[in-house]
Amino acid sequence: MKKQIIVGLLVLPGLAGAQQPGRSLSLQDAIRVAADASEQITIARAGIRRAMGEQYRARSEYLPQLGGSLSYTRTLKTEFSALSESSDTTSAPTPEACSDFNPNRLLPLGERVDSLESALRCRDNENPFGNIFSDLPFGRANQWNLGVSASQTVYSGGRVQAQNRIAAAGKRTAEIGLASANAQLVLDVTQAYYDAALSDQLYAIAEATMRQAETTLTQVKVARQVGDQPEFELLRAQVTHDNQRPVVIQRRSDRDLAHMRLKQLLNLPVEEILALNTRLQDDALPVLAISSAQTDTSSDLRAPVRQAMEAVSVQQALEAIARSQRLPNLVVSSQYGRVAYPGGGLPEWNSFRSNWTVTAGILVPIFTGGRLKGDALIAEANLLDARARLQQTRELAALDTRTAVERLRASEAAWQASAGTVEQATRAYAIAEIRFKEGISTQLELNDSRILLQQAQANRAIAARDVQVARARMALLPDLPVGGVGNGFGSAAETIQPQQAPGQNATQGRRAGN
Repeated sequence: MKKQIIVGLLVLPGLAGAQQPGRSLSLQDAIRVAADASEQITIARAGIRRAMGEQYRARSEYLPQLGGSLSYTRTLKTEFSALSESSDTTSAPTPEACSDFNPNRLLPLGERVDSLESALRCRDNENPFGNIFSDLPFGRANQWNLGVSASQTVYSGGRVQAQNRIAAAGKRTAEIGLASANAQLVLDVTQAYYDAALSDQLYAIAEATMRQAETTLTQVKVARQVGDQPEFELLRAQVTHDNQRPVVIQRRSDRDLAHMRLKQLLNLPVEEILALNTRLQDDALPVLAISSAQTDTSSDLRAPVRQAMEAVSVQQALEAIARSQRLPNLVVSSQYGRVAYPGGGLPEWNSFRSNWTVTAGILVPIFTGGRLKGDALIAEANLLDARARLQQTRELAALDTRTAVERLRASEAAWQASAGTVEQATRAYAIAEIRFKEGISTQLELNDSRILLQQAQANRAIAARDVQVARARMALLPDLPVGGVGNGFGSAAETIQPQQAPGQNATQGRRAGN
């Protein structure tokens, strides 16, 4: 009785946790939640916006560049201030002298200079030149400049066209990256979801096996009390029952870890309980299901190959830019400005004077010390490297595609092979249980039937998980990265081995793991 209570304490918490109300979650809901919370999707979308900015920048080279300017300059000290200081050292002229000044009167040279200095001192001290030099910039305290400039590249040797090709290739690469991130996210969520569903089912199988062992132990105890079974049979039943207990604990731990992995992808709290709606059942297999014949397995359609093609296009454009540096660049520019020198405050529009220039320039490299030759060699090497990487990616994509197709075929064959096995194993265990109750068979036969049933159920669940993940991978194959970890290659049989019950031989263990 004490051992039964201990078993109840071990098993009931798992049952209670499974029966607790949790968040109902289907596979489609999980994919939608993960897409909304994925940092990789956000990064990929930011890459597209960045590529769009590069396109705008490259296209601007086709259009004229216009700019406006407005500046104000306050002169604090200038060499022309000496004239004003020299005028301050002399005595101020009388009003009669200022009124009698006539610049057209003929006087000796010395008297004309004295008369001019007296007239300058009659003017405002801030403008020692008076109205005579009011339109000239010499020594002016205030200066306003208003201007407009324009420039247009007429010929660049193909550099502008190459830059636009690079920007367009970057935009296509970013779009491929976003599609690849979406596909990888869907596959990761699908695999994590079905891993969680598989762990739920394997945990349920372990619990069912535990209850069967408990029933057998109860029957053997009753038979032992009435003298129908020897002590050896009781010990065998007890050991079989107790050895199933760590299996249940391990399955519960696997289930919790699988659910935590799924919550991590969905950015859900670890404490939240998930109730998975999409089960590993026959009616769930059409979800994300496609036939391998419906998928174009051409290597050039794979996302990494398309990105490698765009990389080759970028390097070709960079090589064209390197060649264009040897050609002359023709640029036409124009500047129009208006300048004013008011005595103080804001100038009037009529006081502005115009400056307008048009310039046509040709820039031709004559001697660069080998820089252009070095740029050309670097561009050629980068192009050779990009082409070699493209060929390498094609080969890896072809191998990866064939591997995905073969895994789909193997998983579908394993699923079809497991059809009906669970029903047959269930029927065989029911017969063995009746035979054991009637005393026709031994406990060893009953244990073997129980082990076969557990194997059949686990193999069926693992085959269902593998075929679902393989079909999802084939559906998303064009946009997925090539090989590597996290691309849905893993099989549940490789990562989640069904726990072996006592008495199971090595051959049965290998059969369950394959």
